[in-house]
Amino acid sequence: MKTEVQRIWPEIGWIKNETLRGQVTDAWAYALGNSVLTAEDLETIPFSLLVKEGSVSFMNHKRTCVQLAVDIAKTMQTNFGDAISIDMDILIAGAILIDIGKLQEYEMVDGKLVTSDAGKLVRHPFSGVAVADRFGLPPEVLHIIATHSKEGDLGHRTVESIIVHHADFVSFEPFKG
Repeated sequence: MKTEVQRIWPEIGWIKNETLRGQVTDAWAYALGNSVLTAEDLETIPFSLLVKEGSVSFMNHKRTCVQLAVDIAKTMQTNFGDAISIDMDILIAGAILIDIGKLQEYEMVDGKLVTSDAGKLVRHPFSGVAVADRFGLPPEVLHIIATHSKEGDLGHRTVESIIVHHADFVSFEPFKG
């Protein structure tokens, strides 16, 4: 399963901290191994049930979000220098993991992607935090997962979470129905 994770997520290699890199890989391997979805499904299914089929795949959206977050963070670091502190490993790990809960939130019924019974009760930011916590990911990463979506709108977001939140939405909003 780890080989499949490394194939669909080469961005995990951008994480410099070996322990964190391993935790992210293990979390994804666990989620994929406990999902009705396969790695191949993730490359073809729409990234959200709020978009029409065939526009942007789950993995295309996810990788774009990670790449945008890194580009935003690098630009901020270049322009703001010492005025801002961004932990790139935490940012990358969080961006890779924000939608890991969708592997439990979605299921395939008669070849169609639908919300699972679990997904109707527990949205992916919550199930994603549960999966990530199982593998000992740091609170800063759990925070990004928990606050990346509308659930985070009422609370404080770290700078890494703010960046990932906006990278996620900028790669989502143009495709909403």
